Amino acid sequence: MRITKRFLTDLVYQVNGAAIEVHKALGPGLFESVYQKCMIQEFRLRGLHFQSEIRVPVNYKGHTLETALRCDFFIENILVVELKAVEKVLPVHEAQLITYMKLLNSPEGLLINFNTSHIFNEGQKTYVNELYRDLEDE
Repeated sequence: MRITKRFLTDLVYQVNGAAIEVHKALGPGLFESVYQKCMIQEFRLRGLHFQSEIRVPVNYKGHTLETALRCDFFIENILVVELKAVEKVLPVHEAQLITYMKLLNSPEGLLINFNTSHIFNEGQKTYVNELYRDLEDE
């Protein structure tokens, strides 16, 4: 399958819709692991191909190293999704997502914080990197 900016836009829309549905049902204040289990169910209901809690390898000087790094979701083998349930998203959370995007060769990533009143306006942020610029529009 050819990955385009349009494909990624549609994928982000579906993931955001899943997050809104989970947040609407549960609201803020729960542990991240609860939201993650519900997101798994939403992704299945929406027919999305995803991997959860995948190990993120590190390529260091030509050697692939197994690490304890785990990505919350890797959707359709192209979109990194990190979930949080925190009072405030910190720069370290953003750095974590950006690093996972780099290590997984993902052009786009989502950071979703469920501990907000309105998840779409306050709890979701999209990130792109240099790989995104190389994608075709259609």
